[in-house]
Amino acid sequence: MKRPQRESRVHEKYLRHSKKFPNVWCAGCGIGIVMGAIVRAVDGLQLDKNDVAMISGIGCTGRMPVYVDFNTMHTTHGRALAFATGLKMVRPEMKVIVVMGDGDALAIGGNHFIHAARRNIGLTAIVVNNFTYGMTGGQYSPTTPIGVRAATAPYGHIEQPFPVAELAVAAGAAFVARSTVYHVRELERYIAQAVTKEGFALVEAVTYCHTTLGRINHWGTAPDMMRRLKEQGVTLKQAEKMSEEEKRGKITRGVFVDRDIPEYTRLYDQIIEQAQEDPSPGPSPARGGEEDLSPGPSPARGGEEDPSPGPSPTRGGEGDLSPGPSPTRGGEGDLSPGPSPARGGGGVA
Repeated sequence: MKRPQRESRVHEKYLRHSKKFPNVWCAGCGIGIVMGAIVRAVDGLQLDKNDVAMISGIGCTGRMPVYVDFNTMHTTHGRALAFATGLKMVRPEMKVIVVMGDGDALAIGGNHFIHAARRNIGLTAIVVNNFTYGMTGGQYSPTTPIGVRAATAPYGHIEQPFPVAELAVAAGAAFVARSTVYHVRELERYIAQAVTKEGFALVEAVTYCHTTLGRINHWGTAPDMMRRLKEQGVTLKQAEKMSEEEKRGKITRGVFVDRDIPEYTRLYDQIIEQAQEDPSPGPSPARGGEEDLSPGPSPARGGEEDPSPGPSPTRGGEGDLSPGPSPTRGGEGDLSPGPSPARGGGGVA
């Protein structure tokens, strides 16, 4: 089938035509390219769109579920992975795709990101990384490179950026890949691999924001910034032959990890089966005896089965918890302060 015919068929099949087009994104924005790669990947896998869910948070990327004809949720800022986790737990057979911007995924959503990867729950996370908060005016984000100017860093950004793909690898993701919106066929392949992966799969889709970040840094128009991605993108094999100085400013593309790790919902189902077969697990060997969950007597306390503390050698007597007489105060049982040498007499007036 010729590509124009396929594109037309894919758009008719997977886009909600009741929604207003053109979309809300700026002319030339790369987010639409990512959306196209997603629907072509789903079409290439011949998935029933009723078996696919797309979840998003807040931001420019967060508007994507409005346009695709999957099961969709547009959730709160930074919580897309949390909502998606709940969906995957109750519908583990679904293909759940989570689309997020870099700020949504790694700033307010950073904790959810690393723990979703750590659990290895079967989600496909697509982080559209344009290095800025584009919708709110071009503030710097967790991925903004050092030295780049932003609305909140007019003299240049000074914080180290998060390496998105490398962070997912370290957190325990089963599949991690990175590409750019210029290398769109490659991006489409990685998304297809991620969707079919058993476990947490991340695809970092590097794009640009010519409206805010590009304008502030004088990087030119959308086509100019697309050419920058072409020039900056290098494969993992190419990067291996480059020095650290040569790799500076480059975008390394490729599959960073593809490993088989037990998926979370499958392990959870096993726990449910075990609990149904044996609802009362055996006694813990670290406790007193069978079905005895209370701690044994403490050798540091009074005696066996005596939970009260023994007499204190510094207090009055056995079972006496009141403080003994103070050598600096009046007498036994007298808690009032003694006469002050700096006051008139023995009174307190």
